Amino acid sequence: MNKVSIILKNKSGNVYTLSKEDTVKKALDVMKESNIGSVLITEDGSLIGIFTERDMARRVAYVDDCVDDITLADVMTSDVFTVTPNHNANDCMTIMTEKRVRHLPVVDNGEIVGVLSIGDIVKDIIEELEFLCVQLEGYIQGLR
Repeated sequence: MNKVSIILKNKSGNVYTLSKEDTVKKALDVMKESNIGSVLITEDGSLIGIFTERDMARRVAYVDDCVDDITLADVMTSDVFTVTPNHNANDCMTIMTEKRVRHLPVVDNGEIVGVLSIGDIVKDIIEELEFLCVQLEGYIQGLR
């Protein structure tokens, strides 16, 4: 299994952060323009929350206020599960499955260095399995 540091190197894209004072509308605009499913919420450079499509569906959809008036502080997930660059894809999949989350911020010594989605992890695992299949096929053919 690849380490998170390798997965991040092979991944294109930026880390998008907003402030807890920013509005849901602003977060949705960033997510739409960047084709991403989450934004990280930071304060003084530290991770304090995450706002995801799931937060939108489960929290914002039931609020009577307009998305222009709702701040991220009101609807973000503040109990954020993170990984480090030294974790591997299996660790990430385990956390995502057990905690029922689809995005994992990657934090190294308190600094946000990336975000992994469940799609990033699945892609890495599929590539790993395809590589192993090719190696096994070569080994089997060598035995004939």
